[in-house]
Amino acid sequence: MPAALAAAALLLTAGCSSGDGGPPFPGVGTTTASKGKSSTADPSAGATERVPPAKGSVKVLRTVAEGLKTPWGLAPLPDGGLLVSSRDEGTITRVDEKTGRTTELGRVSGVSAAGEGGLLGLAVSPDFASDHMIYAYFTSASDNRIVRVLYDEHRPAGDQLGAPDTVFKGIPKGFIHNGGRIAFGPDGMLYAGTGESGQRGLAQDRKSLGGKILRMTPEGEPAPGNPFPGSPVYSYGHRNVQGLAWDDRQRLFASEFGQDTWDELNAIKPGGDYGWPTAEGRSADPAYQNPIAQWHTDDASPSGIAQTDGVVWMAGLKGRRLWRVPLKGTTASAAPQAFLTDEYGRLRTVVAADPHKLWLVTSNTDGRGTPKKGDDRILELEVR
Repeated sequence: MPAALAAAALLLTAGCSSGDGGPPFPGVGTTTASKGKSSTADPSAGATERVPPAKGSVKVLRTVAEGLKTPWGLAPLPDGGLLVSSRDEGTITRVDEKTGRTTELGRVSGVSAAGEGGLLGLAVSPDFASDHMIYAYFTSASDNRIVRVLYDEHRPAGDQLGAPDTVFKGIPKGFIHNGGRIAFGPDGMLYAGTGESGQRGLAQDRKSLGGKILRMTPEGEPAPGNPFPGSPVYSYGHRNVQGLAWDDRQRLFASEFGQDTWDELNAIKPGGDYGWPTAEGRSADPAYQNPIAQWHTDDASPSGIAQTDGVVWMAGLKGRRLWRVPLKGTTASAAPQAFLTDEYGRLRTVVAADPHKLWLVTSNTDGRGTPKKGDDRILELEVR
């Protein structure tokens, strides 16, 4: 057994307080995105939860695209094509996933790239077929914010993005720890992972937007059913959240950068306190939610995550590997397993294409990697 995998087995921790196979966490249900109405339907009712095999496999099928500059966010379009953001250039590019052809749609105005900040996460509107809206999280001159832009593919390449419409603003910015992942949940609400911008105390301040997972309507209002009335804060006590993914029972998982000791994969409870800066990794204090798995920072430094067929896949930056974490409910059912170690360098974003296929984005041109010919790239993986 490789040393990293043996260590991961020792680091596997007990899950959060939500029971295995139970109903989804409060506030997460089936909705109509345009209406923002939550349903009380329980997607887990009457079904036996499948536990994936302890061991899996990863096969690199092909390089989809290469020569990308500081890619960060990746969002599949419902009619085909992949949208990828450039952190430093502030552009959004469309990639034909079949041919690898790239088309720059345009530049998002207002992006102020520095350090870990810039144009970060992307998400496609749940109503994209009718509204053609792309959501983007970026660092401006004053804060981190979420905007939506109209995508008009009938305009000339390079001029296909409309002016940004600010949906949400005021998230603390810093040279480090800007968070940046956004995603629409199965409830039709928009979720955002934020960082504490290097100001540790913000993570425990429920009035601050830093060091949080936020949940809001597509228009940027606090979502119905949030744990703190009138607030977009969904969970807190985070250092720097850059991975968000749901399982098929609508349970939310998130990855989080540690300081010097423990990186985390967490199952997210509404209103849960995840401990930072008091706790990093597993804690004996019952006030804090414990991670379902943790890694030394040299082995992970996680950014994006994806969930397929009962498994969370986690991209590692400093760790330069892809982690597989099989789940039983909201606990890890076996030791995390590492793949692609040192083969493609730093790994930033992973997105599910179907139950056995992933898109994986490398991150070697971000100033901390060692770019090779062809970097950065999008890979297509077959996974089990």
